Amino acid sequence: MVYRFKKVLYGLKRAPRAWYARIDSYLVSLGFERSISKPTLYVKKEQAETQLIMSLYVDDLLVTGGDQIMLADFKAKMKDMFEMSDLGQMTYFLGMEVLQTQSGIFLGQKTFAVKILNKFSMENCKPTSTLVAFGIKLSSQGDHEQVSESTYRSLIGCLLYLTATRPDIMFVVNVLSRFMHCCDMQNLQAAKRVLRYIKGTLSHGLQFSKTENLKLVGYTDSDWAGSKDDMKSASGYAFTLGSAMFCWSSRKQSMVAQSKAEAEYVAATSAVNQAIWLRKILADLNLHQREATEIYSVTSLLLQLQRILFSMVEQSYSASSCMW
Repeated sequence: MVYRFKKVLYGLKRAPRAWYARIDSYLVSLGFERSISKPTLYVKKEQAETQLIMSLYVDDLLVTGGDQIMLADFKAKMKDMFEMSDLGQMTYFLGMEVLQTQSGIFLGQKTFAVKILNKFSMENCKPTSTLVAFGIKLSSQGDHEQVSESTYRSLIGCLLYLTATRPDIMFVVNVLSRFMHCCDMQNLQAAKRVLRYIKGTLSHGLQFSKTENLKLVGYTDSDWAGSKDDMKSASGYAFTLGSAMFCWSSRKQSMVAQSKAEAEYVAATSAVNQAIWLRKILADLNLHQREATEIYSVTSLLLQLQRILFSMVEQSYSASSCMW
């Protein structure tokens, strides 16, 4: 007896590769161009003008375009070739809530955040306005009571998924994720404080509004010797394109920086690498960045502000001395 599987995408080891090869060849036959920098991004152009943009995530597809006739024709062809369902305008995708209005697009994860609070019995907790208590330095070396690793790992995994639309918690969650193998009561309390912060900011998210100037701008910073265990620094960057932030990261550096300047250089290098990749993606979408991408270092900006303030104080002091 022979059985025919209708859907083996998640059952066989080579099924994802076979599925991608099949849909890739079909999309190319429809006139789409696959992005070299992002293999799951496809763009259909006509006379150097973008007609359709499609993003593939396993067996979920997101497609957008300005020509409604071409968009409807693409949907019809996909339904003829594959067994698919048209879910209409995107309102929910991979745990992210999408609200599309005339003023712009809002991305949030309020429903998922509420599920996290309920899962860890924090739905009735008291909200806090800060992520970390002042003066707290987390470490794996201490006399604190050990806690369940499975519970702590589950909590950090949920928080990591929440960073898809919450860049404000990115750095703290990155620090907490370093203690999954040696979690104690202090680390768990710090993670629960993040939940208390989320409780008070459930409606936070990303608001993308219409803008004419789509210029890529980057920001970078470092936390020199922020880890008490190995004295390594943390690098972070964020990029904006028009109205809101759309790309961000925070991670520990692989080497030990000997100075604050060295840590800043390492962080800036990571930001430059990301900027080069983003410029290639934008070029695939016909959003060519004609000018050089500016990347601001937060520490450098603070030092410049400090020099300006000192200069103003010196000038005022000199003026008062002359009056006397």
